[in-house]
Amino acid sequence: MSEKRKRRWGDRRDGFKIKAPGLQTVMTALMPNRTDRECYLNETIDVTDLLKYLDDINATHPDYKITLFHCFVMALTKMFRERPYMNRFIQGGSIYERYEISCAFVAKRRFADQAEEALMFMVPKETDTLDDIAKKIIGDVRETRKSEHATGGVDELLDKFAAMPKLLMMFLVWIIRCMDFWGVNPKFITDGDPNYASIFLSNLGSIKCPAVYHHLNNYGTNSCMITIGTIHKEELIMPDNTKAIRDVVQIGATIDESIADGFYFARSLKLVKHLFAHPELLGLPLETPSNFEY
Repeated sequence: MSEKRKRRWGDRRDGFKIKAPGLQTVMTALMPNRTDRECYLNETIDVTDLLKYLDDINATHPDYKITLFHCFVMALTKMFRERPYMNRFIQGGSIYERYEISCAFVAKRRFADQAEEALMFMVPKETDTLDDIAKKIIGDVRETRKSEHATGGVDELLDKFAAMPKLLMMFLVWIIRCMDFWGVNPKFITDGDPNYASIFLSNLGSIKCPAVYHHLNNYGTNSCMITIGTIHKEELIMPDNTKAIRDVVQIGATIDESIADGFYFARSLKLVKHLFAHPELLGLPLETPSNFEY
């Protein structure tokens, strides 16, 4: 995570300004909207060894279960920590790097068509392990599902906006978007909003859906949206050129291509796959380096 430094001219509350190469600067000017700069990646990840690892550690604490989703949160957070360009965003025509890594996702209050969705937001600590991440997510989701409706945070704020007369709501949204452009939105609007998270995750596997493309938003600072599909069997070519039936999961990642280049994205993906192939690394504190050799 980026070390907190003294705020300088041009910095924002949530990130410090980066001097970008000419190509990135010009691309940002030519394509000012984040949705114009989307790059979509689809990848199949072997999770066979990870699932065996989860079976072993879950047997030691039957009162709660660490899942594949918890592992994705840990792996991606660890990757963002070791690959800081992934934790950058573009807003107001400038490139910034965040002071901290944050993850956001959506949780259904009930698995029913009419059930409301709740927006979840978390900032892992440097000392957090996979077990810590799982406990936080499980606790937050359980607390959210105690109520059928929003009881605070960004969910309640959105409900209040939705109850306004349409013209008033549109005017206030315009003001908020202007403040968003210049990075001066008040904290009560941005705190807990997934549009301001480093990583926005959608666990489609929990509702038996495949990974899909999901657009980015021009509002906010989120530059990485990832969908996770279902676990299924697939024949893979192993390192020794033999074939084997393995447990795999597909992911779809939509990234703002101007925060880094394709070479950087490819190496970042390799690190995620390495963490899943060596799941014991996920059990270590977030601050522990993976020592992955690219």
